[in-house]
Amino acid sequence: MPKLSIITVNYNNGDGLQRTMDSVFNQTFKDFEYIIMDGGSTDGSKEIIEKNGHKLGYWVSEQDGGIYNAMNKGILNATGDYLLFLNSGDHLKDERVLEEVSAFMDGTAIIYGNTFLIASDTKSWVGHHPEVLTFSFFVDCTLPHAASFIKRSLFNEIGLYDESLLICADWKFFMNAICRFNVSYKFVDRVISVFYLDGISSTGDGKAIIEKEKNSVLDGDNPVFLKLNRERSPGKKPKKEPLKQLLIRVKYRLRRHGIIKKK
Repeated sequence: MPKLSIITVNYNNGDGLQRTMDSVFNQTFKDFEYIIMDGGSTDGSKEIIEKNGHKLGYWVSEQDGGIYNAMNKGILNATGDYLLFLNSGDHLKDERVLEEVSAFMDGTAIIYGNTFLIASDTKSWVGHHPEVLTFSFFVDCTLPHAASFIKRSLFNEIGLYDESLLICADWKFFMNAICRFNVSYKFVDRVISVFYLDGISSTGDGKAIIEKEKNSVLDGDNPVFLKLNRERSPGKKPKKEPLKQLLIRVKYRLRRHGIIKKK
């Protein structure tokens, strides 16, 4: 059975970190290493990590250059065949997730499933993802990193996350992998992770950042993306990213960089 590395990035989110860690430790599947990259938290997160240090393959608590810098450092310290990025606050849907998904880890480059989104005590839904991934899909949406298992070797072939981007580096990576490098992928029709949409006070800044970063990638010097972008329906403007998907993409990153505050 292929080995899995689970990477959690955290910064001053002790309660969320504990929730994430519990969901990992309670898995019936045990053939994984758990890596925690903490950005030098001052809220007690480090003490939570130290208490569970004997269960971790690697951890560090130090200042970093942002979420993607922390994720990249996690990649460089991982030894698993597949990587799952499960950042603090998010958690696996139930204790059998890894056991069931491990059966699909057959060398396919990217294996992904669905997410369960919780907006409040009375509002929640399943975020479904398509079985067939196209360039048009990535123009409008992305894959959730908390429900995507990525072969570690892909980061050697494609490169690490683009640390010049604040929000969209994982989107760029997935689009590169699928649309430029044509890597293999597989959809698992199962809810992998739970994502909480709490604490969002404003999404205006997030929308502006996403639009700017996406345009910089799509209109950049990558001939593949330029060609695909031009081949899309002439005169048809790209659809704006749905609010649900937008919230998924910006929650953790905007909090981490101080653009929005927790309630």
